[in-house]
Amino acid sequence: MSVSKTIEIPVRGMDCAECTMHVQHAISTLPGVVKVEVFLASEKAVVQLDPRQVDVQAIHRAVQGAGYSVAAEFLEEAKTRQAAQAYTRKILTFLGMVFGAVLFVIIAGEWLGLFEAITSRIPWPVGLALVLLGGYPVFINVIRATMRRQVVSHTLMTLGVIAALAVGEWATAAVVVFFMRVGDYAERFTAERARRAVRDLTAMAPQTARVERQGQELELPVEQVQVGEVVVVRPGESIPVDGEVISGQATVNQASITGEAMPVEAGPGARVFAATLVSLGSLRVRTVQVGRDTTFGKVIRLVEEAEAHRAEVQRVADRFSAWYLPVVASIAGLTFLLRRDPLATAAVLVVACSCAFALATPIAMLASIGAAAQRGLMIKGGKYLEALAEADVLLIDKTGTLTLGKPRLAAVLSFDGAGATAESEARLLRLAASAERYSEHPLAQAVREAAAARGLALQEPHDFQALPGLGVQAQVDGVRVQVGSRRMMPEGEPQAIAARAVVAQAEALQAAGKSLLWVAVDGQIAGVLAAEDTLRPEVPQAIQALGALGIKQVELLTGDHAGAAAALAGNLGIPYRAGLLPQDKIAIVRQYQSQGHKVVMVGDGVNDAPALAQADVGMAMGAAGSQVAIEAAHIALMREDWALVPEVLRIAHRTMRVVKMNIAFTAIYNLAGLSLAALGFLPPILAAAAQSLPDLGILANSSRLLKQK
Repeated sequence: MSVSKTIEIPVRGMDCAECTMHVQHAISTLPGVVKVEVFLASEKAVVQLDPRQVDVQAIHRAVQGAGYSVAAEFLEEAKTRQAAQAYTRKILTFLGMVFGAVLFVIIAGEWLGLFEAITSRIPWPVGLALVLLGGYPVFINVIRATMRRQVVSHTLMTLGVIAALAVGEWATAAVVVFFMRVGDYAERFTAERARRAVRDLTAMAPQTARVERQGQELELPVEQVQVGEVVVVRPGESIPVDGEVISGQATVNQASITGEAMPVEAGPGARVFAATLVSLGSLRVRTVQVGRDTTFGKVIRLVEEAEAHRAEVQRVADRFSAWYLPVVASIAGLTFLLRRDPLATAAVLVVACSCAFALATPIAMLASIGAAAQRGLMIKGGKYLEALAEADVLLIDKTGTLTLGKPRLAAVLSFDGAGATAESEARLLRLAASAERYSEHPLAQAVREAAAARGLALQEPHDFQALPGLGVQAQVDGVRVQVGSRRMMPEGEPQAIAARAVVAQAEALQAAGKSLLWVAVDGQIAGVLAAEDTLRPEVPQAIQALGALGIKQVELLTGDHAGAAAALAGNLGIPYRAGLLPQDKIAIVRQYQSQGHKVVMVGDGVNDAPALAQADVGMAMGAAGSQVAIEAAHIALMREDWALVPEVLRIAHRTMRVVKMNIAFTAIYNLAGLSLAALGFLPPILAAAAQSLPDLGILANSSRLLKQK
């Protein structure tokens, strides 16, 4: 029987999607490796392996053999990263100035005939040494890839260098090497900026916790905190765990989870999250989740693993890169056979570089996903951004999604042959609240709060049973109480005149949009509770904005009754379907999909989890702290704000525009470059300068997504 475990290997030196494929291939060929996922943004490989067949050192050697390095001390490196980034920015600014100056000198010198006059004075062996020293890291990686029978983006560039040296053009080879190295630095810089969102999030996670043990406060590493232990958090400190406040009062900044800068007040009974900041006051928190199991840990994993869900446009670009290199080599061969011009052949090899195609999609996706994560929008992968940009149908849950999900009881109507009295209404409310004592439904909470407001003492329910889509039933004070929809009530109408009058009154409340909870006692309908919910104030404007974002159909799906749905949908000007069970919502999603529509489902992530998973894009509203929401949805909106729905649609549309611009620019540019080089209009030196421009253009264009407002 095989025993597998999963480990993480920090990998350094990856700059594009092609790099991740090389690392993945190198590790996956080892015996005992079950599964490998390599993430560019977080610079790591997640490896599932059989420890009896392969060890960590073998994986390290495989990574190094592929031309990349393994960071042995990841945490130590994180401490010095900020200073290194500042130093890197200075270097890249200097290189940019040098790049511009060299590009100008090359072009001007070539046109004026001065470049050759200058370089001819330098001995050829000195020029060769400069080329070999400057291109050493690139050449080594190409040699390693060739030995593994792999063709990488720099393979063609290296062939161009060899061709230039073969015809005595060491200056051309030096220019090729120079622009290769500058392009590599620029790619690393842009990839670093895309990764920074993940690293900034990771840096927020506290490393230690102050734990109460045996009457003492001990400062321990977070990973040593046990579920159920009490953690003390003081002003200015980050909360190290997910948990429940048992004492204390504090103002907590939850921006790291929800993206919302406005702090919230936390007191006894409040739920708090790891990596959120206590700015005023102090708290004692009972631990519920630690480390990777916290909401913050799930957020980090979502962003890291987003690369695993590649958009279809990215897969197309990857496949294009695979056959593009052999095609270019064939064009170079034909150029040599037809024109017998080594310089033109070298120029073809130099001007064609597949890095631009490989970078066109992943850098844009990483930039958008990272920037969105910092604002409380957790997108699980590029393919969901692509699907969202194509979406034309939006289906919406009602309770907790369109509404605040905190209804209040508006009326208590009891059936009594002598007419409803205050005593009969109080008894009805007490029995219903007792039966609903352990229900998690928002309407149950409204019933309990109304009973508490009247000072009614609740009884302990026995034989409690929750019936999905119907209601609850339990034994309370010696009688059987049922609370829920009319469908679970006994057949037949109450015959008493007073009861019929109450039914008419209840139906009038339902027609006005109130939600009804029918109550039966020992098999007889005893009364009705009417509750009302409140529409989120930002919803009308958000729904109005959807039309300009490609959404042609918006529909309300709810398990509530038709009256409540009609009142709410009428205010928003959208159609509705009421009285739905979870399986009904899935069927509606599938119906739209069978008609060729791209469907977005917005729900609260609990009872809507099946429909969220079935939709092309499932979007969970207010997912902070909800494991069901984070797992089921493809996009998690960490705070309850409907303005985030059109915002994430705008992000998707903008990202796909950038991706398409990148691909179109690269295709047109490379086609023009190949044609000019093959016809002899683009000499090798200018080809060397020209090949770096599409990479820089794509990096600059994709970087705009990091600054979304």
